[in-house]
Amino acid sequence: MSFAPHHRSTEAARGWAMDPLSTLPAAALQGVSLLCSQPGSEPQLLDPEAGLGRLTAEPHLVCHAVFLANRLQIAGRLERAIARTAREQAHFDLAELFAFICPARFALPTPMGIAQAAGLETDILPASELLRETARRLLGLLTEDARKHSAREVLEQAQFLARSRWPWAPLVIRAIEDGCGRQEISPFLTGLNVWDRLAEWEDDGPRPQPDSHGVSAEEAEAELSRILGSNSESRTSQRDYSAKVARAFAPRISRHENHILLAEAGTGLGKTLGYLAPATVWARRNSGTVWVSTYTKNLQRQLEQETQKVFPSADERRSKVVIRKGRENYLCLLNLQERIAQMSGNARGNLLAVLIVRWVKASRDGDMIGGDFPAWLMSLFADGGTAGERAPSPASLGLTDRRGECIYTACPHYRKCFVEKATRAARKADIVIGNHALVMAQAAQDQLLGPAENSEEQTATGAIRRLILDEGHHLFDAADNAFAAHLTAVEAAELRRWIRGGEARGRRGRSLLDRIGDLAGGAAEDDQSEAMLQAVMQAATGLPGPGWQRRVQAGMPDGPAERFLMMVREQVLARSDTAARYALETACRPGIPGLADAADGLAAALQELAAPMQALAKSLMARLDDDAAKLESAERARIESVSRGLRRRSELMLGAWIDMLDRLSREEPEGFTEWFAIEHSFGQEADVGMYRHWIDPTIPLAKLVLESVDGAVITSATLRDRLPDIPDDWASAEMRTGVNHLAYPVARSVHHSPYDYPNQARILIVNDVNREDPDQVAAAYRELFVAAGGGALGLFTAISRLRETYKRIIAPLSREGLSLYAQHVDPVDTGTLVDLFRAEQNSCLLGTDAVRDGVDVPGDALRLIVLERVPWPQPSILERARRAAFGGNLYQEMIVRLRLRQAFGRLIRRAEDRGVFVILDPRLASRFLTAFPDGVPVKRTGLVDAIETVQGFLAERPC
Repeated sequence: MSFAPHHRSTEAARGWAMDPLSTLPAAALQGVSLLCSQPGSEPQLLDPEAGLGRLTAEPHLVCHAVFLANRLQIAGRLERAIARTAREQAHFDLAELFAFICPARFALPTPMGIAQAAGLETDILPASELLRETARRLLGLLTEDARKHSAREVLEQAQFLARSRWPWAPLVIRAIEDGCGRQEISPFLTGLNVWDRLAEWEDDGPRPQPDSHGVSAEEAEAELSRILGSNSESRTSQRDYSAKVARAFAPRISRHENHILLAEAGTGLGKTLGYLAPATVWARRNSGTVWVSTYTKNLQRQLEQETQKVFPSADERRSKVVIRKGRENYLCLLNLQERIAQMSGNARGNLLAVLIVRWVKASRDGDMIGGDFPAWLMSLFADGGTAGERAPSPASLGLTDRRGECIYTACPHYRKCFVEKATRAARKADIVIGNHALVMAQAAQDQLLGPAENSEEQTATGAIRRLILDEGHHLFDAADNAFAAHLTAVEAAELRRWIRGGEARGRRGRSLLDRIGDLAGGAAEDDQSEAMLQAVMQAATGLPGPGWQRRVQAGMPDGPAERFLMMVREQVLARSDTAARYALETACRPGIPGLADAADGLAAALQELAAPMQALAKSLMARLDDDAAKLESAERARIESVSRGLRRRSELMLGAWIDMLDRLSREEPEGFTEWFAIEHSFGQEADVGMYRHWIDPTIPLAKLVLESVDGAVITSATLRDRLPDIPDDWASAEMRTGVNHLAYPVARSVHHSPYDYPNQARILIVNDVNREDPDQVAAAYRELFVAAGGGALGLFTAISRLRETYKRIIAPLSREGLSLYAQHVDPVDTGTLVDLFRAEQNSCLLGTDAVRDGVDVPGDALRLIVLERVPWPQPSILERARRAAFGGNLYQEMIVRLRLRQAFGRLIRRAEDRGVFVILDPRLASRFLTAFPDGVPVKRTGLVDAIETVQGFLAERPC
């Protein structure tokens, strides 16, 4: 090929005699659906001229090169080394060009998805020209924008990337100059100093305490009618649900009792708008804030999208609705500045820096985890692994705030900080969309440390008075994570990093001395605060340091923490099943010889660390009184935030660890269970330590969250278990949400789904597939997926079995023209995989728990669900303790039914949907069938008959 992709100057770009895209081989005309769709043929690239060897030898026009090479490697078309070379070739990647020209704009990372995001009419484009026309369209958008606005900053970035030999750079430069003419740019300018180009936030002060007027059922229904519009279908169940929710907004009449509602709302009822209607009425009338909490960050974005119906105006919505997450989700401008200053000149690293900088300028809120940051962007820079977990993440690159390293007002970018903007916006919002983890963590800190008055933490959540807990069936698991204590190597090493900064070569991180040295030095005339700070820095050396894995595994520990962890590891290896692939665990008691001494040594070291941390926090807080006349509001907030951070780690974290170590020689504390474990990742030991969990984590949930608010709604489509002999059982819902620990009664309501499940769905239990034979399981998935013509979701209870099935069925499905995506295999995040699955009507997706519990794919794109086996709880020490506490087998069976309800709930999402739910496990007992809606036909059958049933039933669906 005569075309050379790397041109350093604009003159060279202008000197091209032809459009370079016309001569560039297009390697993936259907994006991530990479394999040919000709029945009976072997997998190959869609463009017959783009041979596999040429993919590594010369540049191609592709879309998401990492995904392309990864898919070809798994399909057996490229060896691992060749696939890596294909990834590292300087291809013209359409995904990179889109991320540069259209930052913070949603698009699927496929040619079709990017073409649609760029505004192309894809229906009239031949497939052979889709990539090229999309690239031309994107460059044309850049030219149009350059005509309207100053393009100097973009030109600086493009020329910087030209010096880094980015293939698209000459074309980008030419497109800009076609719009605004040629401009001379200094070679020293990069356009990366985005922190200088952002607007500052303004502080309007806290919101006054809201009034206490309630919301009547009639007002809630009227607001719901306004939201839905005059032409919408009237649903009695949705109106009834909204009226019930309104009762939870009644004024509190006693400080010992509040208003709690458990509301089960069936799929398709419209529960989100149902509870937003009374919530917005209450917020508007009382000038207050209603918190809506859900389980995952992706679900937060889904909830925000629903608020577009409540507040159609984008400007009004921006002021009325705010998403709140922990600091670790947001880009830190200081971290970004330091990262860019440390760039080594690596071409791919330079490209990633520019793409992130361009996103920062366009982002609405700087949210890198589930926000408008394209999650698939990071996988473009994967290190060559075959799974999405191998790609870098914003956290791994140090771009977000890692567990409290913020320096607040001492930061030069404080008044432009995304977190500060979000927390101030939340003060004035009517609706704040949070997540269960944030709400519970803040409630625990306020209870144990006292409510914050001036700090950033206070502005992050404020006093939550009205709370809607959506996805209420996840409250038990969320509380389990929030109120547990883990004395592990990773947690302890992270605490050391928080105190001492990045100690290993090439590791970044500001130490505690760097962050608060100026505060400690001026805390007292005798420099006691500075001495305490130095004591903290020194005591932290007892925690695991860089390289702890190697030393602990080799039996050569350094310090008391590593000695204890070494003994824990020895006990786990001596007593657990070493054949387990992901986690090894054993009971803490009785300990092996030497464990008690190691625990005592670590407890003493932790006490030596906790004491100066607590003293330093107290000393800093004293400054708020001593220097009250001199401290500005922002400086007071910084001091309180730093002090609370010290107290949180010294009193909550270290306090729990010390208590765990002290109790090792005694009985387990009542209400808790403890164990030792070794965690694995990618076949290697990743962590080791001691774990303590509440047996019933809803006890602190009830005390710290539910009792503290004036009113709360706990809602979900699957709150209750459906026992065979108790059709209206609330005991499981009360146990899983914590309301059974309240000293007063709560309200309950049930609102059924409007769907006609007996006519819309079928359930098949296949009884002749050996679930222990990977070949038989894979064959069943393959034939069922083909019978459905795609639109199929495969659910697995183990990642290893998912991967084995994926390898066996990707090629045969591609020969049938069916795309296959898989969580834990494809190098993109789960949210993007679900978006791809939703967009391609005849694609297939394999996933585990995250997919089972969080997929919303309405319409024909999901018409078949195949579950590989009964979803029993994972056998573990914690599960054993909960079985003993909650009724033995009854507890296990409840978990199975709830998981089946969640899985089946993915299938029917609209009134016109039709679908089949297949379970490849004959062990599914009849007592579990009550998990499914009443009247749905259930059939136990062989695989051949199941395939025919799937074909026949789905063939009846409306065209």
